[in-house]
Amino acid sequence: MPGGTNGSAATTTRTANIILIITLSIASLYFAASFLIPVVLAGLLAMLLNGASEWLEKLGLGRALSAFIPVLAFIGAITVIGLVLSWQINRLTADFAGMKEQVGAKLEALRAWVSDTFGIAVHEQEKLVKEQGKEASNQAGTWLFTIVNTLADVAVNTVLVVVYTYLLIFYRSHLKKAIIHMVPESKKRDTNRIIHKSIAVSGHYLIGLFAMVACLWVMYGIGFTIIGLQGAILFAMICGLLEIVPFLGNFVGSVIALIAALAQGGDAGMVLGVVAVYVIVQFLQTYILEPLVVGQRVNINPLFTIMGLVAGELLWGIAGMALAIPVVGIIKIICDNVPELKPYGILIGPADSPKGKTHHFQALKRKFERK
Repeated sequence: MPGGTNGSAATTTRTANIILIITLSIASLYFAASFLIPVVLAGLLAMLLNGASEWLEKLGLGRALSAFIPVLAFIGAITVIGLVLSWQINRLTADFAGMKEQVGAKLEALRAWVSDTFGIAVHEQEKLVKEQGKEASNQAGTWLFTIVNTLADVAVNTVLVVVYTYLLIFYRSHLKKAIIHMVPESKKRDTNRIIHKSIAVSGHYLIGLFAMVACLWVMYGIGFTIIGLQGAILFAMICGLLEIVPFLGNFVGSVIALIAALAQGGDAGMVLGVVAVYVIVQFLQTYILEPLVVGQRVNINPLFTIMGLVAGELLWGIAGMALAIPVVGIIKIICDNVPELKPYGILIGPADSPKGKTHHFQALKRKFERK
């Protein structure tokens, strides 16, 4: 009995400690978000650019230059994308007057429909709109301050991410050595394997994600151009960039394109065209592009993918949703390589007999190979 009591007490204490650690970890992630988000994003970018840096070192470049060139190239790529977006926005702005007339006509038709359907006279609707406009104007100062504050935070965090990324690449050997020295001798080999796998998986996932974004740009650009949507390239780029938030990104981007089609005075054909483009692109992405471009680099089942996205949004907002998948992937790698945590790795991972889109793609691939 005493032994059983002691064992039960030990189990209870261990469970309580685990719950306490999880609670403190979640609280730390939430309250330290402004510090952790740039660090985690920089860490993922460093994993992405690590291969290029090592290749440059093999060519004979010094550590400082081999770390600086990939970061500079990444900044250049982001700058080019920003310039293209700005160019497309300027082109769309040139047609703003015509779009404003189209929106005015739509609003007039909507007011007439509300008047006929609900019996609210047009002048009463205008009165309500004016009252809402007064309230909005009173809050305009607050909104302006919030926007300026947000832009300032984004600028500061962007600089921090760039600096952190460079320093993480430059000091990667030092950081790896320090981490390995923190674990017991018997765990050093496993720790080294975890570090290498985490870097490889995260880097490959991000490369696949960027390739996916580029493919979505092309497909959405072609589709939106065919249906005659003004600013087709702009909305295609928006849909592609929002892919960094899985599941929701493409849908939100397509809704934006749908609103733009209505604002441009598009008829039912254009609206249905936007919906058709979204459905076709989603089909191609799900059954061809994702298995081909991204593959199974991050082996997480859909349940924990969605849970990771929800948890990321609750803790870190949109940034948390963008970072959730690679972070959960790294957690799975740690669980797979630590014997005590292997059950959790199995829980997070996919089923033993994968079906669905990867299965269909593999069958299609084998069919072409036989031919």
